[in-house]
Amino acid sequence: MNQSSDIRPVVSRRDMAAFINLPRRLYADDPMWVEPLYLERRMHYSRLNPFFKHAGWRAWIAWRGDQPVGRITAQVDDLHRERYGQNTGHFGLFESVDDAGVAAALTGAAEEWLAEQGTRHITGPFNFSINQDCGLLVDGFDTPPVIMMPHTRSWYGSLLEAQGYSPVQDLLAYWIGLDFPSPPAMRAVVRRFRNKVKLRTLRRKHFAEEMEILRDIFNDAWSNNWGFVPFTEAEFAEIGSSLRLFIPDDFIQIAEVDGEPASFVVTLPNINEVLKELNGKLLPLGWWKLMQRTRQRGFKTGRVPLMGVRKCYQSTPLGLALAFQVCDAARNAAREYGMRGVEMSWILEDNRPMRDILDHIGSTCYKRYRLYEKKLPSQ
Repeated sequence: MNQSSDIRPVVSRRDMAAFINLPRRLYADDPMWVEPLYLERRMHYSRLNPFFKHAGWRAWIAWRGDQPVGRITAQVDDLHRERYGQNTGHFGLFESVDDAGVAAALTGAAEEWLAEQGTRHITGPFNFSINQDCGLLVDGFDTPPVIMMPHTRSWYGSLLEAQGYSPVQDLLAYWIGLDFPSPPAMRAVVRRFRNKVKLRTLRRKHFAEEMEILRDIFNDAWSNNWGFVPFTEAEFAEIGSSLRLFIPDDFIQIAEVDGEPASFVVTLPNINEVLKELNGKLLPLGWWKLMQRTRQRGFKTGRVPLMGVRKCYQSTPLGLALAFQVCDAARNAAREYGMRGVEMSWILEDNRPMRDILDHIGSTCYKRYRLYEKKLPSQ
């Protein structure tokens, strides 16, 4: 039987601590869950997050007595509204016990606030935008999440659908072992353009400029994809700053055509391998464990979160060669590092060209995440 709950906004530091710590209780019996670093979450939800330079948000917690049993956010992104209309808004960071009453109260609070902001079309979950982790896990609960990917309970989708939310887009994660031989077709197209394409790695002394190159390619390459919102300079720089200590130079591969950057790929060591041991805490020994594993090249898995080929080369043989070359260079770098496999994520289900490439090199779709939408009545 559903029990009543009290929905309260997050307004104080104590509220925010409860908001951050709530998943620890909800996932206590889930051996696949990896607790994020508390300090990192504090920063993510603070005014220092560059996302909030172009977005507003609110957060709520569902309480049953003195126990938090669910949470949700609602956010309005000016950059999203510029591209998709002034009536759009999002929800995110949804967590709940398996109770339809709790889910109804949480989504109701988010919808009421979004309606006040002029929202009629809600999509989510975005934590906080499509350029961060997003979606509910609907397939692949038997493996842990990799770095910067979500892991959610199996009943979340049915809770949202009971509140009138409908699936709108699926995001896929592919897994690939790194010991595969390059397919003949891949080698042939690379040979064809070997005199036109030049590969290089990250120039760390010019890190800020390199991040701008990657951002420019990504924003161009992804601009026609579903739900695309461009990375701002501050957002991309923040990602680079938070990860630069963990990324070897050759984990960023850039392909140039006639001296101009045309495609890239970024590989990340899967630091979730260590975070699983830290229980969200960097002190007293968390930092030491993380840096020791980084120095020793001790991560056995990784993730490719960012890849792009400039739009002018897409759907051309040269574009295929660019994608193959950066992927193969990234694979070789990861193998030399000592990795056994990497996740390629996320990929839009309707991105058939990219999925064809992944199928061609022998990867397997092993996780599926789902985004939902709901139309609010006009007032």
